[in-house]
Amino acid sequence: MSGRNHIIGVDLGGTTINVGAVPVDGGTVLGMHSLPTDAHIGAKFVVDRIVSMIRDVKRDAAREGGFDEDAIVGVGTGAPGPLDRDTGTVIETPNLGWRNFPLRDLIVKGTGLEAELDNDANAATLGEWWRGAGRGVDNLVGITLGTGIGGGIVLDGELYHGASDAAAEIGHMTIDSTGRKCACGSYGCLEAYASGPAIAARAVEGLKAGAESMLLDLVGGDLRAVTAEAVSDAIVAGDQYAADVMRETAGYLGTGLANLINILNPEMIVVSGGVTRAGKHLFDPLRREVRKRAFRPAAEACRIVRTELGGMAGVIGAAAVFRVARLGPL
Repeated sequence: MSGRNHIIGVDLGGTTINVGAVPVDGGTVLGMHSLPTDAHIGAKFVVDRIVSMIRDVKRDAAREGGFDEDAIVGVGTGAPGPLDRDTGTVIETPNLGWRNFPLRDLIVKGTGLEAELDNDANAATLGEWWRGAGRGVDNLVGITLGTGIGGGIVLDGELYHGASDAAAEIGHMTIDSTGRKCACGSYGCLEAYASGPAIAARAVEGLKAGAESMLLDLVGGDLRAVTAEAVSDAIVAGDQYAADVMRETAGYLGTGLANLINILNPEMIVVSGGVTRAGKHLFDPLRREVRKRAFRPAAEACRIVRTELGGMAGVIGAAAVFRVARLGPL
């Protein structure tokens, strides 16, 4: 196969780095690699890991797809923000501990490939709009529930970035002005209640207070091993306490999403992240909370759905970021 027709997508998260090669038309992702971020080791380590993964993906994707490695046209990266797309700089990311970090240029230097950078949740939202649950939708909001809570907004088929590339920081809307402290330094952010670590922390608080739950058995009695995914698994197994924790989480999320629906009036909200494994135990109370809080015409016009692309959304969307910037509209 000849021609430069694949883009490497890098999805940099607080916990995991996912990298794959995406055809410019959005076809099957090739050469996927996933490794822990291990941000505590340092920023240089993380960049070196990304560069090494890109090289491995180039090799493996070319082998799987039957093309030369020079068919890779460039790299799109989704990273936690806020960031400056023009300079390729991560301005601040509490979950990685970076400030004014020139991520794009370091990837260019390490790989010799052209590169583009956008917010990781923007990228995941663009991926869902391009090739996932949001196909055919003009106005869409994406929310990612992971180490933090990110968001993206597609308006009239284009990502909305705002005046300074800081739009859609959904996790940092205030839902309780005197509430829990967030990693960003503020208080009462949605992220402080409904991110993966926040769900785990609230579950542990209840267990320490004497709540009965199979969660303890699932984690071998080690409270430090309680995660949002473990809470979801306990729900599926019929645990009432875990279901209560998730219902409370859905209330917080519903409050935040109702705010977005009232402001933006989107056709769809796509929810992604490991927490969605709870299925109806998350989405049923979430939709009820939205109906209770949002204006009826706006709520009725908006479908709240689970990701179709799952963990691939960030990789596909990161590649889409490069395509839009360098090759034209999707």
